[in-house]
Amino acid sequence: MRRAQRLARITPSVTLAINAKTQELKAQGRTVVSLAVGEPDFPTPDHIREAAKAAIDQNFTRYTPVPGIPELREKAAGYYERFYGVGAPRESVIICNGGKQALYNLFLALLDPGDEVLLPAPYWVSYPDMVALADASCVTVPAGPEKNYLVDASDLEAAWTPRTRAVILNSPSNPTGCCHTQEQLDAIAAWAVRRGVFVVSDEVYDRLVFAPAKPVTLSGWWAKHPENFAIIGALSKTFCMTGWRVGWCLAHPLLIKAMNTIQGQSTSNVCSITQKAALAALTGPWDIVEEMKTAFARRRDLVMKHIASWPGAVCPTPDGAFYAFPDVSALYTEETPNSAALCEKLLEEASVALVPGSAFGDDRCIRISYALDDATLDAAMQRIGAALTK
Repeated sequence: MRRAQRLARITPSVTLAINAKTQELKAQGRTVVSLAVGEPDFPTPDHIREAAKAAIDQNFTRYTPVPGIPELREKAAGYYERFYGVGAPRESVIICNGGKQALYNLFLALLDPGDEVLLPAPYWVSYPDMVALADASCVTVPAGPEKNYLVDASDLEAAWTPRTRAVILNSPSNPTGCCHTQEQLDAIAAWAVRRGVFVVSDEVYDRLVFAPAKPVTLSGWWAKHPENFAIIGALSKTFCMTGWRVGWCLAHPLLIKAMNTIQGQSTSNVCSITQKAALAALTGPWDIVEEMKTAFARRRDLVMKHIASWPGAVCPTPDGAFYAFPDVSALYTEETPNSAALCEKLLEEASVALVPGSAFGDDRCIRISYALDDATLDAAMQRIGAALTK
């Protein structure tokens, strides 16, 4: 069967492959703990679920405007006023099926064939394939653990070419959990404005930052230079709404209109019920976020304590999200010469699923998600340590 050539530009999901192997082992009767999934273990808060039930009872089940119901767009825009003092009109926001679709629509509206996108590595697994599907290409800009996995303006300048159209920033980072300071982000933003480089700032973890680190944003730069910046937000992590699929993009109104056109010819509006749930999330209490931050900070410390006992492992302390990304290359052997082989070994011998760093652009590392209960996490980390030091 003949298939589209664009499929050759993208790679199958490593995380889905790991999940398939995990399910296979479970079917064999093995007890497997997954530290591979980036999903909070907390339930969606009651007031959000109740809002969804009420929407169904009120028969709010019809098509809505493609970019989202007006009140939700206003609340998403108001998010930046509430937390960062940046005012934005609803015309600058589109509601999408998760932050993922917001990014995809943005790349389709922004990029042309031949464009280059600067991509700091380690990076989230989907960025390169999304850019490739938009007929552009990524230029990776690596930053290792010695730099806390964070690039700076000089790194980006060294990678810039006349074909550079955009740069993608993600702070706190998936997969590292490391965060730029506001000053560091501002320096990159100033460089991008001087160079005429468009900045895509993926801020879906911005509420999950552990003290003394502070949440950061480029929404203030968007307010001053709306033609140069787009901000991605979502409720999946902040309110434990991964399956609800709701996120947004804050950008120039003309770019939002372009994304609206793309969305209108693909998925159309986000599920009407989900939009009412999202409205309740943005309107109601934020207690769950503080509870999760306390739990994630405690789990981070637990994970870091275990990693410190692994011979030769190096891991900057995560300041946010719920991931750790240790460099374990000192533990590679002829049997396990890379991150994929090591993760396969740990799945077989320790019954713990992890994601190899090669999926995130750094084969020296493995990603650990600590978004599960303390006891299970502690037991899993003990099993990993035993297998690594055997």
